[in-house]
Amino acid sequence: MLDAILKQAGASEPGFTRKTVKWAITCTRDGRYTGVVPLAEDKGQTFDCCPNLSQPELVGGDGARSHFLSEGLPTVALFWKEDLDDKEQEKFRAKHAYFRGLLEQAAEVALYLKAAAALLNDESTMNEVRADLVRQRAKPTEAACFRIDGLNPLEQTDWHDWWRDFRGRLKAPKAKAATKMRCVLTGEVVEPMPTHPKIKGLAGVGGLGTGDVLAGFDKQAFQSFGLEQAANAAMSEETATAYAETLNRLISEKSIKLGNVLSVYWFDQNIPLDDDPLSWLKEPEEQAAAGAELKAKKLLQAIRSGQRPDLSNNVYYSLLLSGAAGRVMVREVMHGSFETLATNTEHWFSHLAIVARDGKTQAPTPKFLAVAGSLVRDLKDLPALMVQHLWRAAITGGDIPCAALAQATLRARIDVINDDPASHARMGLIKAYHLRKGDSDMQAHVNPEHPNPAYHCGRLLAVLARLQRAALGDVGAGVVQRYYTAASQTPGLVIGRLAANAKNHLNKLEGGLAYWYENQIADVMAAMNDIPGILTLEQQSLFALGYYQQLAALNAGNKDKPNEPEKKAGPQPDLFAANS
Repeated sequence: MLDAILKQAGASEPGFTRKTVKWAITCTRDGRYTGVVPLAEDKGQTFDCCPNLSQPELVGGDGARSHFLSEGLPTVALFWKEDLDDKEQEKFRAKHAYFRGLLEQAAEVALYLKAAAALLNDESTMNEVRADLVRQRAKPTEAACFRIDGLNPLEQTDWHDWWRDFRGRLKAPKAKAATKMRCVLTGEVVEPMPTHPKIKGLAGVGGLGTGDVLAGFDKQAFQSFGLEQAANAAMSEETATAYAETLNRLISEKSIKLGNVLSVYWFDQNIPLDDDPLSWLKEPEEQAAAGAELKAKKLLQAIRSGQRPDLSNNVYYSLLLSGAAGRVMVREVMHGSFETLATNTEHWFSHLAIVARDGKTQAPTPKFLAVAGSLVRDLKDLPALMVQHLWRAAITGGDIPCAALAQATLRARIDVINDDPASHARMGLIKAYHLRKGDSDMQAHVNPEHPNPAYHCGRLLAVLARLQRAALGDVGAGVVQRYYTAASQTPGLVIGRLAANAKNHLNKLEGGLAYWYENQIADVMAAMNDIPGILTLEQQSLFALGYYQQLAALNAGNKDKPNEPEKKAGPQPDLFAANS
């Protein structure tokens, strides 16, 4: 995995990192303050080569230390919330002094930095800076840098050598030469760094705001052979910095948040966003119901016909990451050919394709998160393990997990009981499960020739429900919803009695409509050899799918069906009642 990450590495160097800065404090070269400006919308502007100190370097001295040139607003401008306690305020004042001292020292090689240092030394000017930050609704968690006569020091290189030298002097001299070891990644003999750089961007998936380590050995239980800290995964500072910087960049640019998991992916050779199948899983084409599926098919045709040789030899990599107690948890590593990925993406969307509730069209292509989210009431309840299994199924074309089927069947039942509209994504997932299990009779629309009687039991309940509505009008929720659970689990005890009672409802209809419903019931019954007594989980899901698809077919209407008369709502009857 790290080897694949390093293939994506650009120029990296210990002591430098990529940072995003929201605000610029502007001044002239003679130190005259001219205002505070946002560098960009949203989070701010990203700079590729910012000076950086690792956490051990920041806390390694006798006093407080800070980064150079860009820092948080509490450090740069002493800008914090009013309720910040005195101890924290004192800490930031010490960091501010250190930050100002760095500017004064670096001004020896970059003269324009004198203006920034002078500005920070002027208390009245700093009051103006803080007033401007309040007016522009800046947040203490945001970072700031300087712009001096239109020149941003973060975009200059004249201070780089000074910074390398300064950072080198921060390291305490060693009493004895460090033991060299073989790097676990490159195989070279190196001096292992004590701790690896932190991976950022996992705060939303269980990680820490300050970052998490990919390889951490801070507890004795994690260590082996008497080795301490990161010597258990020996790596040079240059190599560790390269993988950390690259992974941080990939998280920033090529990641998809999937509930409590972050998917990070990349391709061996960069491709246009329009050809990125994984981006379609995040946000499918909306122009057409099967937009993403058609797009994948066209891409595959182009690859196989030789029109896109740039894609035929490409390879994808995908990681599933989350944070856990300050560490990066790598949940899954997947890779394969681009053509395989496009094929599996096309299958994912085609397997999820399901008729819309109105029965007239195909439901819109769902986002991946809509599919996963359909299994729970709230996205925050979505288990990371479920997301992991579904993501693997989407990318590799594997089976839909049985746990997802159980949850989808349960949620479908709850929808019926609560008289809520069925979820397209959820019903599509049930269909995809059976297709991937080899059910070649499964279709997007209702299939009167499906061989499983459980499927037709669901269809029959849908017809009986619609018959009751035609005979008695809108009696509200409570009848079908009341018996759906029993019918979907033990149809042998319920369906026969409901079907027998349908005669009472047929007698309430006028001739043409009664005959039409009678034929509908007869058609469904003819498709069943028998009515099963008890349904397994998979059969219950077939029942749910048959119920949904039959309702959609009835919603679509039938040109041979006579018009249903208007019925007034009355008291809720019971399908089991002899005279209902």
